[in-house]
Amino acid sequence: MLKKVIRSRATKAAAVLLVAAAGAWLGIFLSGTVRAQIGPVETGMTLRPSWTGETVVDASPLGTLTFHSHDAPLSLRISLENIDQERARLFLEDPTLTDRLPGIIERDLMDGVRDLTIRSLLCAGAGALIAVLLVFRRPLVALAGLLAASVALAGTGMFAVRTFEPGSLVEPRYTGLIAAAPSLVGSAEAIVTRFESYRAQLTKLVTNVSKLYEAVSTLPLYNADERSIRVLHVSDIHINPIAWNVIRSLKDQFAVDLIIDTGDISDHGTKAENKFVEEIGTLGVPYVFVRGNHDSKTTQRAVAKQKNAIVLDDKMRNVEGLDIYGLGDPRFTPDKTADTIDAAGMEQFGRDHRANVEKADLVAVHDDMAARGFSGATPLVLTGHAHVRSTAMLPTGTRIMVQGSTGGAGLRALEHEEPTPVQASVLYFDKETKRLQAWDDITLGGLGEQSVYVQRHVEPDPGRTISEEPTTAPSPTDAIDGTTTPANGMPLWQEGQSSPMLQGSPTEGDRDS
Repeated sequence: MLKKVIRSRATKAAAVLLVAAAGAWLGIFLSGTVRAQIGPVETGMTLRPSWTGETVVDASPLGTLTFHSHDAPLSLRISLENIDQERARLFLEDPTLTDRLPGIIERDLMDGVRDLTIRSLLCAGAGALIAVLLVFRRPLVALAGLLAASVALAGTGMFAVRTFEPGSLVEPRYTGLIAAAPSLVGSAEAIVTRFESYRAQLTKLVTNVSKLYEAVSTLPLYNADERSIRVLHVSDIHINPIAWNVIRSLKDQFAVDLIIDTGDISDHGTKAENKFVEEIGTLGVPYVFVRGNHDSKTTQRAVAKQKNAIVLDDKMRNVEGLDIYGLGDPRFTPDKTADTIDAAGMEQFGRDHRANVEKADLVAVHDDMAARGFSGATPLVLTGHAHVRSTAMLPTGTRIMVQGSTGGAGLRALEHEEPTPVQASVLYFDKETKRLQAWDDITLGGLGEQSVYVQRHVEPDPGRTISEEPTTAPSPTDAIDGTTTPANGMPLWQEGQSSPMLQGSPTEGDRDS
């Protein structure tokens, strides 16, 4: 009889502990974000339960840094949300403030973590108390659950403090837009002690991010009002995972309404590559896709299955207010038994489909030679294939915009001495006229590089006449019209390099095979 009583009480105690633990974890999940000013950087801090202890620094749009900073089952996430431009400028220009920056950052960080810890503990305690009270409906039992949760949380906190590893800051796991993570967190060569390395590396992180945001603040701005439709144009991803980081970051930073992918999302068009396209369903905006010469019909069907995906193959759809006609590439390059089509044949292929365009606001195809077949049928044709960005205004008034490779040409980046840059563009359309008003070209350094360029272009005559007969004189070099460049003509992150020239159609040797 006594054993049954003991067993019953032990079972009840275990149930109380389990419910209290669940309530505490839920309370931590609902505790929200603590805003903290760390030096010149405005951050948001969150604490979450995790199977492994880690600290994640979200330095958007650069990427994320993950540090194995402790062993307790808690994850600290610090998001860099904004930069106090005036304060950042003072830190960067005043040597005396620069010397004090490590101490300031350390103090601000500890204040933020303290506030976050207090809020998380209160929310966890409240969660444990409410959960036990709701399940067992006895105040004394609820208080016992709160006590147990408090002891467990205190133990977890002490475990995190005791296992904290300052030296982990020099061994981050990097995910993001810049290929060389050490440029963001600094080098480990000059480490003297773990504590000093903690201060120095944290200072390096904040200083580098401050420099980036300061450069971004000097960009020429296009005042896109509520009448603007924002389109992100990407192409030639070639199953490079970094492209999804780029696309997701640009989608959020520029608040785009839709994405247009002008093909070659795959490399060999095999069924094994289909899983790569599943990221499309996580983007949260319409993803318009036209097949490239490296995409098979299997690839096209895999894309069509994804949430948000709109596959256009000799079809027109209205997407977010724009009438878009898309045409898949007739070739499949990995199939060496198929007949090849030369440049003249591709232009004729486009011309054969002109009648299907009707009054499209824009046309999306993969090959820029096929794009020329739509001259005079539409104001704008988006294309890719060449892995080199360019634009041309045809005599008929049609503008052709050739996108570079948003995947840095995939593994092809290893075939040349110079890495292929990662490129994408944000296009601004007027909601009423549906005409292109301006566009931002974004270029990121390719494999092994870390430069970031953003260049603004304004369409000089958005309302021009589009006709099958020539209406304008072609630009002698097919160069971009209406260009506005940054004052110093330098990349935003890595100075000392000139801004890339956006010239006419690439030579045949530069084209994607």
